[in-house]
Amino acid sequence: MNKKFMRKAIELSIDNVKNNLGGPFGAVVVKDGKIIATGANCVTSHNDPTAHAEVTAIRNACKKLGSFQLDECEIYTSCEPCPMCLGAIYWARPKAVYYGNTKADAAKIDFDDQFIYDEIDLPLHKRKLKMQQFLGDEAIKAFELWANNTKKTEY
Repeated sequence: MNKKFMRKAIELSIDNVKNNLGGPFGAVVVKDGKIIATGANCVTSHNDPTAHAEVTAIRNACKKLGSFQLDECEIYTSCEPCPMCLGAIYWARPKAVYYGNTKADAAKIDFDDQFIYDEIDLPLHKRKLKMQQFLGDEAIKAFELWANNTKKTEY
């Protein structure tokens, strides 16, 4: 853990609020003791619900590294990641994540993601968002092609 990197993530979150670019969230990706990418929440300024600080930082870091994984990287984020960001972080495979505020702190200012955690635990037919399989017999063809592709890049 490095205070300098966490303070940078916090600084990004504060600047984001001051400049009215999105929510109060910032993140940095560190490799070999250096910041290689940063991100701040730009959901409202980019009209993109996926533009959370961590996702933005991951995208920027992967582009810089020319890789779809963050091997040997650390993520410092101003707040405990939401479910979407946590999923993205697991897919990016950094070696560690450090955060400032907790999800309980975020809930106190109306960034409460508990409903998503609750929904994930429900069977599909009990979720608030209708989810139903459709044309599965046609969709499976892409999976069959993937399974038999000898030139694929696994991830």
